[in-house]
Formats: sequence, structure tokens, C-alpha cells
Amino acid sequence: MNSTPATPNTYPYSNERIWSRSEKAIARKVFEAALKRELEDVMERAKQMANEIKDPENLWELERFLTQRRKKIDRNYEFRTSRLTQVLGILLCDGRVSEQELRGLREDRMKPIRSCANALSNDAA
Repeated sequence: MNSTPATPNTYPYSNERIWSRSEKAIARKVFEAALKRELEDVMERAKQMANEIKDPENLWELERFLTQRRKKIDRNYEFRTSRLTQVLGILLCDGRVSEQELRGLREDRMKPIRSCANALSNDAA
């Protein structure tokens, strides 16, 4: 059986290994836990903001906060194997996941995740 994609320039790219079933399971578990933690943080902050609303204008601050966070979450949490290295790199850079949680991924999988996280952290500095 040929492992080359039928369509050129599609996943898997020649420089990226296909995610194994066990790697996908680890990544999915870490991804879901990070998303849950992030949504819990958003809910907690939204509750605090809602409790502090005294004027109608403050209502729109809450709306802006929720919209910005939703957009960031939609952008950062996309579980597609073709983007998984970058997604995990973003989450690692943002402190949403730890290398400990990613334990079980092979070193050749972790290296590009770390590289992505380091590049993003250098860009932010």
C-alpha cells in the first residue's frame, strides 16, 4: 500500500510523521483537558465581571471580553492532525499544557512541539 497522499500538498507533509493511534489518544486527552481548564477560567472571570457590573456600559466590557476569548479559543483549539503540532506548541507556550502532560509522545514528536512553543515565546518577547 502506498503511503503517499493521493493529492499533492496535503497532509501528511513529507516532513511530518503521521500521528499514531496512541499519540492521537494522548494528544486528545491533553487537548480536552486544556480546553476544559481554559473554559473554566473564562467562566470564572466572566462571573467576576458580571458581579462587578454597576452601569449599562460595563455590560459591553463583559461582551467584549467574551468575544475576544471565544475568538482566541476558536483559533487555538482546533484538533486536526494536520495542525496538532502547532496547536500543542501554542498551548505549551501559553502554559495551558505542560510537557509532563505530553509524556508518552515520542521525542521526535515532542521536538517540533517544543520548537513551535519556543518560536512563539521568542516572538512574544
